[in-house]
Amino acid sequence: MTMQLKTAHPRGGRWPSVLAGVAILLLAAAALMMAGSGPAYRGNFITLGEAFNWLRYGVYAAGGAVAMSVIALLLSMFTRRFTSALVASLVIVGAAALLFIPWQHWQRAQQVPAIHDITTDTQNPPVFEALANAREVAPNGVDYPGETTAQQQREAYPNISSLVLNETPQTVLAAAQAEAEEAGWRITRITDDHIEATATTRWFGFQDDVVIRLTEVENGVQVDMRSASRLGASDVGTNAARIAEFLSALEARLK
Repeated sequence: MTMQLKTAHPRGGRWPSVLAGVAILLLAAAALMMAGSGPAYRGNFITLGEAFNWLRYGVYAAGGAVAMSVIALLLSMFTRRFTSALVASLVIVGAAALLFIPWQHWQRAQQVPAIHDITTDTQNPPVFEALANAREVAPNGVDYPGETTAQQQREAYPNISSLVLNETPQTVLAAAQAEAEEAGWRITRITDDHIEATATTRWFGFQDDVVIRLTEVENGVQVDMRSASRLGASDVGTNAARIAEFLSALEARLK
């Protein structure tokens, strides 16, 4: 009599492993689209609209990875497939980490006004001169937007104000230039009381223009600053943060 040996099949069949594998592929696709959108736009391989589409599709893919992982995890636990359960759990953690940055960006966008031109002096903002041509051809233009923007700024960023330093103009100018260079800004022009430069964001390579104005006052030098994005209705707080960080660093440098 011939006996046939039955091949042992894991409980639940191949589904836990298949679902976990699909989740891994979706997570990898999400990571590639989200991480690559900025460099691809910055390298002029895709348009800004396409870059934002990559981000959106990356979020969708990450969400799909989570959904697949949850199903795989439940099925793996029911069928005692611990390896698949571990893989699914790791994918969920990876997707959460991947989605945290865009979620944080979205949260910040909800908390700040849709403005892109910030200055320490809303009544007499420092003027772009050397960068005027570059800004005139940009979507946001060269002129300060006006009182509506100023009011929104005062409400959202009450800490943005002029800095008065008890130093000579030459000392403050040299310190401001050093701080701008250390920040990695591309300096366009420097005069006795004026610095113009461009800051480029790391991921997408967006260009924000900066002008620093020095004014002699009775007790030293008053430093005013303006930071304005060339593109986009909202800077999501970037320009206000840049001004606050620069003035704080400048003050610390001169102590």
